[in-house]
Amino acid sequence: MTNDIQIRNIELADNTAIAAVIRNALAEFGANKPGTVYFDPTTDHLYELFKAPGSVYFMALKNNVIVGGCGIFPTEGLPAKTCELVKLYLDKNARGTGLGKQLLLKAMGWAKENGYDQVYLESMPELSKAVSIYEKVGFVRINHALGKSGHDGCDIWMVKKL
Repeated sequence: MTNDIQIRNIELADNTAIAAVIRNALAEFGANKPGTVYFDPTTDHLYELFKAPGSVYFMALKNNVIVGGCGIFPTEGLPAKTCELVKLYLDKNARGTGLGKQLLLKAMGWAKENGYDQVYLESMPELSKAVSIYEKVGFVRINHALGKSGHDGCDIWMVKKL
């Protein structure tokens, strides 16, 4: 990454910008459908959501402009020592640069350092490029959802041991 990229924890002032990045990405890929984070009201309040113990959300900025983010969340109902990789989205101008993988690896590193043994995620066929990145870093598909994310619009479920 060049030195114009910064990764830091989410701040309250980031809520509007990151919600726009998330919704724009979902709309771009035709994944702006019910049962996804597109319609989840917490998407507009990520700073508050990620105050929960056992969670973190990393922001990616390029030239001080928010271009994406990625989080770890202790989703209700997950197996012991399992967290969920959530809301990994990038602005279209930041894709293809390795930034998504960098965010993903930073989030998984944080999860391991904070006592998690496994990471779970949910996705959908419309986001096939992201799914291929998950597979390249070692996520494997499972045939059912884990936990209670509330995102029944997702039908790809994956896990990775840390």
